[in-house]
Amino acid sequence: MSDPPHIPIRFTTQKAFASRLTLATLTGRPIRISQIRPSSPTNPGLAPHEISLLRLLEAVTNGSTITISYTGTVLEYRPGLITGSAPGSGASGGVIQHEVAAGCARGVSYFLIPLCLLAPFSKSPMNVTFTGPGVVTSATPAGDISADSVRTAILPLYSKFGISNSIELRILRRSNLGPRGKGGAGEVQLVFGHQIRLPKTLHLLNPGRIKRIRGVAYCTGIPASNNARVIEAARGILNPMTADTYVFSDVSSAPYLPNKEKTNTNGKAKNGIGFGLSLVAESSTGCLYSADVVSPPAGGVPPEDLGQQCAHQLLETVAAGGTVSLVAAPTMLTLMAMSSEDVGRLQVGKDVISTEQIIGLGRDMKAFGLRGWGFREAATGQENDIVVSIVGRGDGNVGRKIS
Repeated sequence: MSDPPHIPIRFTTQKAFASRLTLATLTGRPIRISQIRPSSPTNPGLAPHEISLLRLLEAVTNGSTITISYTGTVLEYRPGLITGSAPGSGASGGVIQHEVAAGCARGVSYFLIPLCLLAPFSKSPMNVTFTGPGVVTSATPAGDISADSVRTAILPLYSKFGISNSIELRILRRSNLGPRGKGGAGEVQLVFGHQIRLPKTLHLLNPGRIKRIRGVAYCTGIPASNNARVIEAARGILNPMTADTYVFSDVSSAPYLPNKEKTNTNGKAKNGIGFGLSLVAESSTGCLYSADVVSPPAGGVPPEDLGQQCAHQLLETVAAGGTVSLVAAPTMLTLMAMSSEDVGRLQVGKDVISTEQIIGLGRDMKAFGLRGWGFREAATGQENDIVVSIVGRGDGNVGRKIS
């Protein structure tokens, strides 16, 4: 039997921090997270990117209460109503300006993916601009995907739940994790104007065949010839798979940030230098598979090696099977759990469903009072896939009821 709604659900450690906060906000259940890096001798408690995420949730909700212990190792979060960019709820002129402080080692997708999950259930449209010296638009070594992959491989999947209007992700200024891991100063704007009562029930059981591949090769503060070398190496592997392959090249200058070093007479220095590649494969049934590779902060990786690595990563993602990749599976499973009270079905590769991330997500959903998952073998000829069945919660958008 689950605890009463006013009693916080207890978790330990910072694992799945963003996912648990998102589920708490969607279900309206308070949570208490303890033992957050208690043994770290230099930086115990919440990290800068986790503090920034809490500030973002406070800005897009009304009535949320956040309590942090003196050491930062214990957090209690009581969610409020998801209001989006409604006037008087932290928005100025209908836009929420969220500044990410320097020292954030996570990409902007760490904030975008939870925000996109909350946006359909908001009382009003969501319009958030991410600025500041800590905004990194590329993929990161911590496992965050690039903003390009969110735009091309995550947001289009919302249309399968009947959420497709007035959704846009704009990368206004690019930035990578530069040397010594010090990057940032990018700028990204998310506009999510499609709010619904309940997502549609999903039935996605046919992966189809790959019909096209699209991608973006980006570089910041380095010669454009790097992009050409990355694209040529990737196409050399992908062209035999499908002839409809196109990779767009985006070259931008590195942003400048204040630099207080004595050797710098100008007082400013280039920041966020690097390059990367984002690829997305689309099947004949609308399934999307993505891959992301970025140059390491220390450098030393030739563009040709990076292009080949990203192409091989995309092929491995497609070979994993199912109708959804690992980076998009949490979004799809969460929306299925929040949909109408009907059984939704999603075919997932065994290599995807068996990961620690997806198993932990299922356990967390059960802790929040959502329905359990059902499993059965996929159709004949697809022995590496499993069909996941989820009964929706059926509560819908509370903000839409009030308005």
